[in-house]
Amino acid sequence: MLIKVPNVLSPEQVQHAKQIMLDADWTDGNVTAGYQSSQAKNNLQLPENSEAARSLGDMILLALSKSSVFMSAALPNKIFPPLFNCYQGGQSFGTHVDNAIRQVPGTPVKVRTDISMTLFISEPEEYEGGELVIEDTYGSQKVKFAAGDMVLYPSTSLHHVTPVTKGRRLASFFWLQSMIASDEKRRILFDMDTAIQGLRQSVQDSPEIVQLTGVYHNLLRQWAQT
Repeated sequence: MLIKVPNVLSPEQVQHAKQIMLDADWTDGNVTAGYQSSQAKNNLQLPENSEAARSLGDMILLALSKSSVFMSAALPNKIFPPLFNCYQGGQSFGTHVDNAIRQVPGTPVKVRTDISMTLFISEPEEYEGGELVIEDTYGSQKVKFAAGDMVLYPSTSLHHVTPVTKGRRLASFFWLQSMIASDEKRRILFDMDTAIQGLRQSVQDSPEIVQLTGVYHNLLRQWAQT
């Protein structure tokens, strides 16, 4: 499923991230690409071990921990530290599938990539092109969100980034291993959680809502891998 997570970063946090990224030293984006991706990838990336990447990554992870939409949709178990890229001057990323397993640099921790994430740092009007195009069961979905918004999508999806023909596209990208490996089961739980929260806002708590909440948690208990 494709899920929009709005306002992960505030306007002030977006400006802070943008300034750090614009002042930083960039490297070839292929440093984190597998063989398949390296044949299609043409962009710039902040070095993973740089102070800029670490500080911005910590800011994003803290913001995500406060997002109820993110927590409900992703049900995160392990998160690969956020990475940061830049597309400009016609740079693009051809069609590919993300690597199934990512090892966190400098650690023995391995993350199964269930969900891929892109957090937009540049506003859509600041660049031309640069759409994230994701193939799903409903066809090609083009994503170009406002700065501070994020998209979640299954890491099994074919996807690409169209050429940036004008301006500069700054974004963060990373992956997570969910407690629920199945995208279909995550969708069921997300829809159920969303419905329960909606009911709680429109009517007083009731035995039926309590029962539905119990069904949600029993499904989560049955399906979760921790």
